[in-house]
Amino acid sequence: MSTSFAQQLFQKQAGVEPVPSNHRIAQWAMSLLCILFPEKAEYRYETPDAIDHQLAALQDELLSILNATKACHSCNNQEITEAFFAQLPEVYNLLNTDIEAIVAGDPAATNSFEVVRAYPGFLAISLYRLAHALYQLNVPLIPRILTEQAHAQTGIDIHPGASIGHHFFIDHGTGIVIGETTHIGNHVKLYQGVTLGALSVDKSMANSKRHPTVEDYAVIYSGATILGGETVIGHHSIIGGNVWLTKSVAPYSTVYHKPEITVVTNTHEVTS
Repeated sequence: MSTSFAQQLFQKQAGVEPVPSNHRIAQWAMSLLCILFPEKAEYRYETPDAIDHQLAALQDELLSILNATKACHSCNNQEITEAFFAQLPEVYNLLNTDIEAIVAGDPAATNSFEVVRAYPGFLAISLYRLAHALYQLNVPLIPRILTEQAHAQTGIDIHPGASIGHHFFIDHGTGIVIGETTHIGNHVKLYQGVTLGALSVDKSMANSKRHPTVEDYAVIYSGATILGGETVIGHHSIIGGNVWLTKSVAPYSTVYHKPEITVVTNTHEVTS
C-alpha cells in the first residue's frame, strides 16, 4: 500500500467531526425504551428509586453523547438534556396510544406484550418518537442516527422531522418511507411499502413542505405512493394498494387502483 494513500486517508480522518458511535447512541435509546417498556427487558427494578436512578444515569449519558458530538458544541446541551427528559412522560403516553392502536387494529396481535416485544412497527415508532423529541429541540445528527438504526433493523424509514399524531399503527411495515415534512394525524394506519414522499428532490426545496399531509383516521394500504407537499389525504379516507397519488382527496374518499389481470386456464390435459 502506498504511503501517499495512507497520508490521504490520514488527512481525511483529521478533518472528520467527532461523534459517538452509532452503537452507543442506539444503546442509549434502547436502554431508555427498556425502562419505559419492561416487556423489552430481562431486568426488573425493585423500587421506584432504582428506576429514578437509572433514568438519571441515562440523562447523564445523553449529555455525554451531546458533549462528545462536535455538531452539538454550540448547543446548550445541559438545557437540551433536561428538556428532553421533561418531555419523556408525554412521549411515553404517545407510545402507549400506539400500542393500543396496534392491539385493537391487528387481529394477529394477541396482547400488548407481543406488540412491544416483537412488532417491528412499534420499534420503528418508538425510536422515531425519541428522535422526534430531540429533533424538536434542534439537536443535530443524533435524531437521524436513531431513526436510521430503526430503518436498518425494520426496513421502516421515518425521518425524525415528520409530525405524527397519537394512535399511529404500522402494520407489517417493511418498505415504508415517511419524509421529513410529512404530517400525519391521529388514528392513522399504514401498511407495508407505503411511501409518503416528495414530488421533487431538488436541494432548493430543503426548507419547504415537500411531503404529504395525512389526516385523522386515514388508512393507506400496501404499496401506495403519495407525493407532494400540497397533497392532503382527507380524514377517514381509504387509499388502496398500489395507488399513485399526487393530488389531494376529500375526507371519506376511497381511492383504489384497478388493475387489468388476465388469467388463462390451461385446458389441455397434461400426460406423462
